[in-house]
Amino acid sequence: MAFWQEKVVLVTGGSSGLGRVIAEKFARAGAKLAIVGLEADAIARAEAEMRSAGGEVLGICANITVQEDVDRLFAQTLEQFGQLDVLVNNAGRSMRGKVLDTTPEQFRELMELNLIALVRCTRAAVPYLLKNCGHVVNIGSLAAKSAARWVGAYPATKFAVAAYSQQLRLELGPQGLHVLLVCPGPIERKDARLYPLAGLEDVPQSAREPGAGVKTKAIPPDALARAILSACEKRRPEIVMPRRARLLFALMQLWPALGDWIVRRETGD
Repeated sequence: MAFWQEKVVLVTGGSSGLGRVIAEKFARAGAKLAIVGLEADAIARAEAEMRSAGGEVLGICANITVQEDVDRLFAQTLEQFGQLDVLVNNAGRSMRGKVLDTTPEQFRELMELNLIALVRCTRAAVPYLLKNCGHVVNIGSLAAKSAARWVGAYPATKFAVAAYSQQLRLELGPQGLHVLLVCPGPIERKDARLYPLAGLEDVPQSAREPGAGVKTKAIPPDALARAILSACEKRRPEIVMPRRARLLFALMQLWPALGDWIVRRETGD
């Protein structure tokens, strides 16, 4: 726990879901938190709840697809805490739909959030992170390693996050920056959220579920958050959960046709 004492962590998408769990895990380990989200009420509620649990937390309402908001949120964080040690690029979303039914505009919109906003935040954070040999944590997906059916532009955006993470490691790792790419399967949720059927009538029902129908057990967010803190402490480059997915990714590099067959079999209909 002493490792994170007094360190400052900024989490995008930190007011709910996996981002909230990651933020709480850092707070319990002694870090100071800046949590960023788009909805003011959700940010205020998360900030109040985390403070009542003993955390030192700054809630910031910002749209990270807008450069002015990104500049402001880092200025507020530095004004409040005076330093930055970890950036967790957690904000993002998935989608459903056939790839040819996904318009260029939909690709652009999802890329703007899942990749370009991540780039905006990283570029703003790195000058401060380098001062402390800090950490960039990019939340990817199994889709950052292997594409899947029925998820529209999502794999393209997450493959891009994986490439960007490697570029950061290659260029800035020697200067002391630690970059962690996190590639989880579907995350366990309290509410069973399904993608709406409107406009997706020709997409299999299983694809509307978390993970787009992939046949794997949902990952407890607390376990993933623990793994992230541990990987940062050990400065590891990557987390893949479940670990057995690594075998599929290796096979896909050696035998793409076999990899495609396995993906079709493992994603239901």
